[in-house]
Amino acid sequence: MKSYRILVINPGSTSTKVAVFEDKREILMTSISHTEADLQQFSTISGQHSFRLTFIEEALIKNGFDIKTIDCVVGRGGLLHPVPSGTYRVNEAMFRDLKKGEWGEHAANLGGAIAYHIGQELGIPAYIVDPVVVDELGPVARITGMPELERKSLFHALNQKAVARKTAEDLGKKYEEANLIVVHMGGGISVGAHEKGRVVDVNNAFDGDGPFAPERAGSLPAGQLVELCFSGKYTKEELKKRLVGNAGMVAHLGTNDMRKCKKVMKDGDTRARLIYEAMAYQVAKEIGSCAAVLKGKIDGIILTGGLSYDEAFVNMIRDRTQWIARIFISPGEKEMEAMALGGFRVCRGEDEARVYEFMRIERRHLEVV
Repeated sequence: MKSYRILVINPGSTSTKVAVFEDKREILMTSISHTEADLQQFSTISGQHSFRLTFIEEALIKNGFDIKTIDCVVGRGGLLHPVPSGTYRVNEAMFRDLKKGEWGEHAANLGGAIAYHIGQELGIPAYIVDPVVVDELGPVARITGMPELERKSLFHALNQKAVARKTAEDLGKKYEEANLIVVHMGGGISVGAHEKGRVVDVNNAFDGDGPFAPERAGSLPAGQLVELCFSGKYTKEELKKRLVGNAGMVAHLGTNDMRKCKKVMKDGDTRARLIYEAMAYQVAKEIGSCAAVLKGKIDGIILTGGLSYDEAFVNMIRDRTQWIARIFISPGEKEMEAMALGGFRVCRGEDEARVYEFMRIERRHLEVV
């Protein structure tokens, strides 16, 4: 049976991760760091395209890898029109939306755009897998108390879907047969209710709602937020930064580093301990909300992302939620592997690549029109 070589590209705010997989096996993994000075020369994220592409090509050459031997390239999916879960062929419409920042600017937009560029150069397919805009919300989950405002699905779909599939397999089930609550805990925190293969409810982690996180404000008292918006103290952009980036632990303690927080806690900082415990408390409360969504029929709760390495933090969440279902810990992120597996499944014919076009998320059910 033919084996496949898959190039994986995952751009972050100050780094670009590059990997090569042979079928399901990782044969190369490297991370390229970019200085603030390097990136400040570009007025937009899309302007970094050629800059990052050059570093990727140089990294492959440095590691003795011939780019012409790859069968497909998979980039991190960025901000696009809401789409169902799956692996998507990067076409001209997607490339245009990513380059223009049609649905928002984010470093992840570069993943699909660079993959498309390499694919066009080599004459091979380019894909993205489960971008952050995966939207499988049920109709009732979209409604708020203001008709003008509808809840959106923006979360860590790639890692959530990857660990959910793996945990379902460990339970002897298909992902489409399992009910799971997945908690991704990094700079932002997303808690998703996975019902029979679909994320029917999840907090919008990109805009900062749900639990507060190391860098995000979480859901806030609406009235007080309105007062703050019209206080004259902040511009619109400054206030957005107060919600995402300069919020959460950063706002309270001046750091997003859990290790620093724990150090000052050990030295007797009671304020730091209170914030630390409050963040775990809010995560547990969000898990309880998802348990209600799934009507208590839950096969497991999965804690993943960087914060799941913190045993004390995990135990605080466990103490409040272990009565709901069995808890699984999947530390770190499985993003590179998840992207490679998405490309591999399409190469092998196990999945069919979806086509990106204008899509609408229907109220009654999810469909592409």
